[in-house]
Order: sequence, then C-alpha cells, then structure tokens
Amino acid sequence: MPHAPATRFPGCADGQRLGLGGAPLGNLFRAVPEDHAQAVLAAALADGCRSFDTAPHYGNGLSEQRFGQALRALPREGFVLSSKVGRVLSPDARAARAQNGYVDVLPFTQRWDYSAAGTRRSVEDSLQRLGLARLDVAYVHDCDAATHGAAYPQVRAQVLGETLPTLRTLQREGLVGAVGLGVNDVQVCLDVLAGAELDCLLLAGRYSLIDHGALAALLPLCVARGVRIALGGVFNSGILATGVLGGGEPRFNYARAPQAWIERTAAVERTCAAHGVPLRAAALQFPLAHPAVDIVVAGAQDVAQWQDSRAMLAHAIPAAFWQALRAQGLLPAQAPTP
Repeated sequence: MPHAPATRFPGCADGQRLGLGGAPLGNLFRAVPEDHAQAVLAAALADGCRSFDTAPHYGNGLSEQRFGQALRALPREGFVLSSKVGRVLSPDARAARAQNGYVDVLPFTQRWDYSAAGTRRSVEDSLQRLGLARLDVAYVHDCDAATHGAAYPQVRAQVLGETLPTLRTLQREGLVGAVGLGVNDVQVCLDVLAGAELDCLLLAGRYSLIDHGALAALLPLCVARGVRIALGGVFNSGILATGVLGGGEPRFNYARAPQAWIERTAAVERTCAAHGVPLRAAALQFPLAHPAVDIVVAGAQDVAQWQDSRAMLAHAIPAAFWQALRAQGLLPAQAPTP
C-alpha cells in the first residue's frame, strides 16, 4: 500500500513550475559571495518561487546555511524545502577548502553513511544548519552504482533496510515530509522501487532534451505508482545552457562532454536556430510535458541566471519545433511534448 502522498512541488506563484536548486550556492566550481547568494534567493522569492532544494554535500553545509538564512523568517507553510541524507559532515580544522568540485567550502569532511543512526544525524544536522524544524522532502543522495562501484549492492541493501525505514520514522515524528531518492541514475530508482515505496524522486539529468534514459521504464512506473518527480539537471551540467556551436568546452554530466553528446546537441541547436527557439527554453520546457514530472529545479549562481531561467520557461515555442525534432529522430516517438 503506497504511503499517502506528502509531496508538494508548487513551483512559482505565477504558474511557472520552477524551483531553485542549491548546488551553485554551495560554491560548485566557483565561489559565490554571500551577498550574491542571498540576492539570488531574494530574487527567487520575489518572483514567487516557493520550491527550494539543497543538500549537506553542497559546499559542506554552506548551501543549507544560505538557504536557511533566506527562508527561516518566512511562514513555514509558505515554501517547500528539500535536503538529502547519505553523507555526514564532521568538523575538521585541517579540511581542504576545495572538495568534491566545490570551492571555499565550510571546514568539514564528508563520509558516506546510510545507516539508521547516520540518517537521523544527517536530518538533525541539516535542520540545525537551516534553522528549521522540519524538511518537506528528504532524499537519499547518490546511492547509485556509478558512485559506489562494487559496494553498490551493500549500499542498496542498507538504503532499503535502514535509510528508508528511518526516514519513514522521521516522517511519523514530523521531522520529514515526503521521502525519496536524489540521484543521477535511472537503475537505482528502479532497483529501490522494486523493494520499497517512495513518495518522490529528484532525478538529475536523465530526462532532458538530449538524454531520455528515464523515458522507457522509470517514468511510466512513476506514473503508475504515484511517485512524483522533481527534475534537476535539465541543462545536463551545462551543454544545454551554452550549446556547442559557439565553441568553448561543453560539459555533460559534470565532466567534459563526449563527442556523441556534442553531436546530438549540435543537431538540436541547429533545429532551435531554424525555428527561432532558444536552446535553454527548449531544455526547460520539454521535460515538463511528461505527466510524471511536477517541477524542474534549476540552479543559479547569480540573479541574471535565475531571471534567464524564468524567461526561458515562459518563452513561446511553436509546435513545429517539436515536430521537427521528432522527425529528425532527436526525440523518441513516445516522448510527450509541450
């Protein structure tokens, strides 16, 4: 019997289905000054955004601190906030200032911990950093085979046997609302859903304008099971934000883009140009057409990036553009379009 749905992804008050992701404000790849970070959060709130996602991983708690500063004075029912479990932070005065792709991080080190005790500690530590009494959504973070390699079977077993049951206990205690996974991988979602009920997923990168990995099996399963999806990584780490035809070194899935993804993006980009459609607009709007997807979560390192995402989500796209992508084999036949 599925749990009663507790997930709320309200998007923005003006009807846009756009949330703010917290990785950039944890200093992913480059430092964001505190006043700039708070300006991004203030701009999102002023625009009516009420869905926010963060994690201990993002700057070793820096993103959570920044989100808490912006949100804790607001009425608690007025926004939806998610964070994640799976990594526990320990104070360390000698910790490197650059860790895991983040710079100028807080003086902590991370360790993987999906145990019952680690899960509870992670939630309680996050709430302290945020200055709040509950999370609306708690995701189990990066519990996939690509991350854990040969240890994946043990991680999966622990997630099913300890992490998720502990989150359900915390849900009953009122510290957590909805329970799900926050991952970049389709298979781990299928594996966990085979053994547990989930309320939601934060799925990054696997259902985008160029990567349709979740379409065949996972998204139909989520519709059938009532598992709602918040979709991150709609720009696939940058390649769908910058494009490839203008030069530079495009990134895909947090690394230099392989040639096959460059070529696919180039074909999409040429179709965008032929129809007068910004690539970023197509990337933001395409995944929202699927009935499993409630909201897209976009990161922003400055106010201009946030405002651009809002504008791109509202940009009018002609039906002929989607038809052209499908005719060229760049969209699967079964992929719904706006």
